[in-house]
Amino acid sequence: MKALTCLLIAAAALASPGISFAQNNAPITRAETRADLIRVEQAGYNPSIANDVNYPADIQAAEAKIATQDNQHMANDAVGGTTMSGTSSAGSHLRLPKTTASSCVGPASYCDIFFGS
Repeated sequence: MKALTCLLIAAAALASPGISFAQNNAPITRAETRADLIRVEQAGYNPSIANDVNYPADIQAAEAKIATQDNQHMANDAVGGTTMSGTSSAGSHLRLPKTTASSCVGPASYCDIFFGS
């Protein structure tokens, strides 16, 4: 009985990732369909050609072009929301203001951090 319980728990643990995988099976809206059609037309596909002998190749080429554009946008946006161009002050030297003898109270090593070198 104990072995059967362990076997059922192990089988449930192995099957749970496949069952719990989230899928979006909701139907797409008319606006989404229209937006997809516009993107395919902008990528070079013309749906108004009747009896197109190159139909599968034409639509696949347009979809491949859209996928390439999407991948480029993802690569550009995957920097955490920051732009790739800009400047950085990393590695530059920090310039501290010089202290004068009258403004410093204490030994010289407290007033000048580079004292003795």
